[in-house]
Amino acid sequence: MTDLPPIIANWFAAKNWSPRTHQLDVLQSWNAGASALLIAPTGAGKTLAGFLPTLQDLIHTPHEGLHTLYLSPLKALAVDVARNLTTPIGEMGLRITVETRTGDTPAARRQRQRYDPPNILLTTPEQLALLTSHPDAHRLFGSLKRIVLDELHALVTSKRGELLSLALARLAKLAPQMRITALSATVARPDLLADWIAAPLPQAPTHLLTASGGAPPVLHILDTDDRLPWAGHSAAYATPALYETIKQHRITLLFVNTRSQAEMLFQALWAINDDMLPIALHHGSLSVEQRRKVEAAMVAGTIKAVVCTSTLDLGIDWGDVDLVVQVGAPKGSSRMLQRIGRANHRLDEPSKALLVPSNRFEVLECEAALEAVEERHQDSEDPVSGGYDVLAQHILGMACADPFAADDLYAEVRRAWPYRDLPREKFDRVLDFVATGGYALRAYERYARLKKTAEGLWRIANPQVAQQYRLNVGTIIEEPMVRVRLVRGRGHKQGATTGPIGRGGRVLGEMEEYFFGTLVVGDTFMFGGEIVAFEGIRDNEAFVSRAFAKDPKIPSYMGGKFPLSTYLAERVRKMIATPEDWRRLPHQVSDWLRLQRDVSTLPGQESLLVETFPRGTQNYLVCYPFEGRLAHQTLGMLLTRRLERSRARPLGFVATEYALCIWGLGDLSALIRTDRLSLDELFSEDMLGDDLEAWLDESALMKRTFRNCAIISGLIERRHPGKEKTGRQITMSSDLIYDVLYQHEPDHILIQATRRDAARGLLDIERLGNMLRRIRKHIVHKPLDRISPFAVPMMLEIGREPIFGEGRESAMADAADELLREALG
Repeated sequence: MTDLPPIIANWFAAKNWSPRTHQLDVLQSWNAGASALLIAPTGAGKTLAGFLPTLQDLIHTPHEGLHTLYLSPLKALAVDVARNLTTPIGEMGLRITVETRTGDTPAARRQRQRYDPPNILLTTPEQLALLTSHPDAHRLFGSLKRIVLDELHALVTSKRGELLSLALARLAKLAPQMRITALSATVARPDLLADWIAAPLPQAPTHLLTASGGAPPVLHILDTDDRLPWAGHSAAYATPALYETIKQHRITLLFVNTRSQAEMLFQALWAINDDMLPIALHHGSLSVEQRRKVEAAMVAGTIKAVVCTSTLDLGIDWGDVDLVVQVGAPKGSSRMLQRIGRANHRLDEPSKALLVPSNRFEVLECEAALEAVEERHQDSEDPVSGGYDVLAQHILGMACADPFAADDLYAEVRRAWPYRDLPREKFDRVLDFVATGGYALRAYERYARLKKTAEGLWRIANPQVAQQYRLNVGTIIEEPMVRVRLVRGRGHKQGATTGPIGRGGRVLGEMEEYFFGTLVVGDTFMFGGEIVAFEGIRDNEAFVSRAFAKDPKIPSYMGGKFPLSTYLAERVRKMIATPEDWRRLPHQVSDWLRLQRDVSTLPGQESLLVETFPRGTQNYLVCYPFEGRLAHQTLGMLLTRRLERSRARPLGFVATEYALCIWGLGDLSALIRTDRLSLDELFSEDMLGDDLEAWLDESALMKRTFRNCAIISGLIERRHPGKEKTGRQITMSSDLIYDVLYQHEPDHILIQATRRDAARGLLDIERLGNMLRRIRKHIVHKPLDRISPFAVPMMLEIGREPIFGEGRESAMADAADELLREALG
């Protein structure tokens, strides 16, 4: 306490609190003139630690202008931190101003903040990019002394982190006296995160600080006598048990992995909510007003449960949450630890969590996650290197601020950790692209965004370039969205409609544009926990009315699915290969493993099991890599090409997180048995060479990925003053440009960026390559005369029909029974 100013020490004493050691460590790092990275578990008081140096400095030396910039990956987190920060400031009677700046902040306030900033500004990476793009950025940030980066681990693995790193490099130039304090949950490689924040300020020391772990969390997997599903992700079997669990706790957060799962679970809970418990829904497609109401109710403690997605993953202190439920497998131990931390939010008391697997394979994954969490094992992703599309956006933003010399900006960019190894040749090519569009596009005036002055400086070609940049800044690219507006219905009878689409009504949120292409007027679907009927679409708005329907459709969202972590995949393979570990599993699952061992064989920990069997008029190949859906989908695409060349006549494939199934007309067992098809050659690493290139040339994946890179780089603009392009317009523009570049400049900087994104994210090439190396000479082929127990879930995926409502679960259960009878002869 002796390190604290008396006014802060007295505030702690009045609360009967004492500052924790790691909070004082951050203060000492600041006093020593160092940046700091604090790694601490949830509930350790990271946010207060981040702001203690600011409060101390402003008490000792009152400061005009911006003193501390706080950056968060979530708008809601910035708002929450502002609320939690202004309370102690008010209680201490300090004259320190605090404001937030997000996309929800009124335009007049954002304008005023540029020339009359608060002492502490809480904002997001996108708003920082906007602020640094103004000619007066040097005046706003010249007085900056501290930057607080919250939840850093959630930023450094994405393009938002790449954009943030470039903005930090610019701030280090504008305010070389400033220091960075980064706050992060426990991660696998804290040294890399420390390097990340040290890069912009190489002259300053950087301290890596860690807080001792708090009370270990208490985790359980749902214990049920109900039948565990073979496939699917709804976890409908567990709804009654979840409802009883909600009744027994103050506030329960129920996390799911996708927005469609959130809608289904919310609807299922309300269907049995005889006690009229206040249960809410929270996901990224809902309107900001609805999300803020739910958040306020959580803080006030007037809500019983919230069904949510990753929108509530991060470090917001949500009052009296005393249980976290993970519905569906968590996909990673670090993500599970992050979500568990939303419960209790106190370091010295254990957080409680319940895992609810959706199917039998997920039971294995949940058991692996439970063990990993108990060991506090981290499988978080490492920071990523920088992309050329993000660099192009930043270069344009810097030109909007002031004319620049290429040598100076290159030196500055190299001080951003993701771009520390950027070759000068690549920088010059990105600069040329921003200036002219590159070789294939330089003839078009619309792509000439920069001009070179007589002094050799680069400036924007005209003021409209800056206007367009500021309308389109950012790296978050979702599927093209339309607003969903509630209106009075027109009356439906067997799909017929009468009268025009109504006007007015409140906005419920946003939905991916493609979903409405699957609907006809009168179709019902669930959105925001309500059943609505589709009335029509005009411009960028879809109109819906309240409706009643027994089997509404569930919107399918393109985003939100997490890949199974490599670490959990290894644990699942080990568990399957170690029968003595099965005693921890539910009897339904352990019996299933024994049946697989008796009827076929079990996958080895380091080998690959490949089963082949006939069924009806078709033949099947099922393999079990346990490497995640993305890697399996890529593997399926490449294997089917190879099987075509072997004349095995494949017809299709289906991939899950755990397995891959290919079916066709050729007798795969006979082809392998007679050596006309070699599994070692089929699964050879060289498929990631010419086969991958040929498939990419033919697939729509590259065009879809290119569209995102083109938007981020500023080549294609989503927004213009007063209007926004539709998804169809954007896709048509990007497809045309892609075709031109691919034909005339195949090594264009954006084509390179597209290949990088496809390999790293959408295809999971690195992981697939590691798997192919691991199984080399370790492939076990099991020819069967019928389906195996492990293959039952895969066959259900193939035969899955679009059944909605209660009939879906019973239909899948009946199909599973029939398939298992086949497997057992």
